[in-house]
Amino acid sequence: MSGAASTNPAGSRTASRIIIYGLLAFFAAIYLAPLFVMIVTSFKTLDEIRDGNMLALPREATIAPWLAAWGSACVGLTCAGIKGYFANSIAMVLPAVAISTLLGALNGYVLSKWRFPGHKWMFGMMLFACFIPFQIVLIPMARVLGLLGLADSTAGLVLVHVVYGLGFTTLFFRNYYEAFPNELIRAAQMDGASFFQIFRRILLPASGPIIVVTVIYQFTNIWNDFLFGASFTSGGNAPMTVALNNLVNTSTSVREYNVHMAAALIAALPTLFVYVVAGRYFVRGLMAGAVKG
Repeated sequence: MSGAASTNPAGSRTASRIIIYGLLAFFAAIYLAPLFVMIVTSFKTLDEIRDGNMLALPREATIAPWLAAWGSACVGLTCAGIKGYFANSIAMVLPAVAISTLLGALNGYVLSKWRFPGHKWMFGMMLFACFIPFQIVLIPMARVLGLLGLADSTAGLVLVHVVYGLGFTTLFFRNYYEAFPNELIRAAQMDGASFFQIFRRILLPASGPIIVVTVIYQFTNIWNDFLFGASFTSGGNAPMTVALNNLVNTSTSVREYNVHMAAALIAALPTLFVYVVAGRYFVRGLMAGAVKG
């Protein structure tokens, strides 16, 4: 009896692990199935796509769809591929992420360590701005961009994303700095450190985790945005997501699914790269913010 009692728990744990790993593998397969279809389709010829199984591996893999998507596919009336729009998205996302992250850090610093009368109201209004739907700000933002001469430009999109993302970046940094020891700030003030010296020499070096979280969050949101890009730009100034939509909705009679899939994968590569490189730091940053906030 004692021997059976000692082996049952081990058997139960093994069965539990088999069930857990089986369920994880099942849901992972379901989640990754669309990506698998996109990858294999992007390496097939059109004839093989029409005649073959959607889940089958390519019989004769070819990179021609990738080359066509990058350099010769028709986006609207221009058949120069998506490379120009890819460059537009890079030119948009890098300054927008950098500026919104820096301003969010400064706002969080002020709202947590240099409080002023009405700071709670100010923070509350910025939180409220986080949840305003994109559609509501389209007309006012279009008016502002027109007055500033930034309509239909990458600089205009940078401004839009900085303004819209500022509420979230402020929220992230404010909560992170809230638990930062005030004694360090006061000690620095007694030593004669200025506002920006404290920010640059004390807070920024300790902000690595939350900076990673903010950069990944902003990069993903801005890179994948379609509404602002379609509303405030056109033609050759459009970002990648708008070009991808125009590529799929081509006016030609032939649906080049392999080219479409290759273009979609190219559009997804930057965000995948960011998650692969900094994904573990993203989780660490979230945990650090949760503990300190």
